[in-house]
Amino acid sequence: MKFKNYITIILIILGLYLIFTFRDHNFKRAIDACVAGSQKLEKPMTTQEAKKFCEDKIIGNK
Repeated sequence: MKFKNYITIILIILGLYLIFTFRDHNFKRAIDACVAGSQKLEKPMTTQEAKKFCEDKIIGNK
């Protein structure tokens, strides 16, 4: 019974590690997609302006 508990704890820790590691990765992908989409707008922005705009919008929606 103890062995099963250790396996469960190890899997939970591994799962939390993976979630926290890839959370930043997903945020960066969302920013990149937003910047790419903003380049097709009528009012063109520089890359830095688009990145700042997208970060503000994505963080604001959380």
